[in-house]
Amino acid sequence: MEQKLQKQFQKQLEKGKKQLTNDLRNFAQKDPKLKGDWDTQFPRFDIHRSDKNERADEVERYESLLPIEHALELRLKDIEKALEKIKKDAYGKCEKCKKEIELKRLGACPEAKWCIKCAS
Repeated sequence: MEQKLQKQFQKQLEKGKKQLTNDLRNFAQKDPKLKGDWDTQFPRFDIHRSDKNERADEVERYESLLPIEHALELRLKDIEKALEKIKKDAYGKCEKCKKEIELKRLGACPEAKWCIKCAS
């Protein structure tokens, strides 16, 4: 892959990484013990001062954020892996068949690991 295209994908990946990190920071914190892991913050409330319905709503919100956290973490890991591949000059190659990933696919999903054929 030519350097100009690779730089464009690198910028796109870095922008995506920044956005995902900001999205995660809105409701989670990095786990200091486990690299790449984020923890959705469980709601804190005073049982004696808060309404039972309000507490239930907060717990429901927490539960709804867990799968979102997981999906964002996975995508962030894929982006970080793609950025590492750029550093190692291995970006744009399918992890299964080792052929070049189509530019159209990388344009839509710059963190793609597989070509269209292998992803199907």
